[in-house]
Amino acid sequence: MIVQTIQLALTPVFVLVAIGNILNILSSRLGRVVDRARTLQDRHPATEGPEHDMIVSELRLVHQRMTLITKAVRMMVLSGLAIGVTVAILFLSGLGGFDWHLAAALTFLAAILLLLIAMVLFLRETQVAAEALRIPTDYLELHRKI
Repeated sequence: MIVQTIQLALTPVFVLVAIGNILNILSSRLGRVVDRARTLQDRHPATEGPEHDMIVSELRLVHQRMTLITKAVRMMVLSGLAIGVTVAILFLSGLGGFDWHLAAALTFLAAILLLLIAMVLFLRETQVAAEALRIPTDYLELHRKI
């Protein structure tokens, strides 16, 4: 019975490993965004006019990115917790002789749903990051022939 329980628990554990890897990526991105926010905040008081407007605009994008990453991390952690509950239910069910497979299936589905929500938030964050990376047309000086 314990061998079957361990086999049943392997899939959720693989998902948990994937969640850990994605959390690592998200935390790295959050660290870079926070560093950029600090740089922009340092430059903010010393600017005015169009340069100041560009700093404020980028700060807004950085704030949006931090919000999205934080929400994605939250969903990933909740997904990981749901995976842990799934594994615990599977072991309690297998060792105690209880029939809690429906509960295990529901917690696993909840974990996958939370994972999907986190991935959508991550996708949105990458879109905002790409928007922030666009070079302002003022810098391109498209009116000049070079």
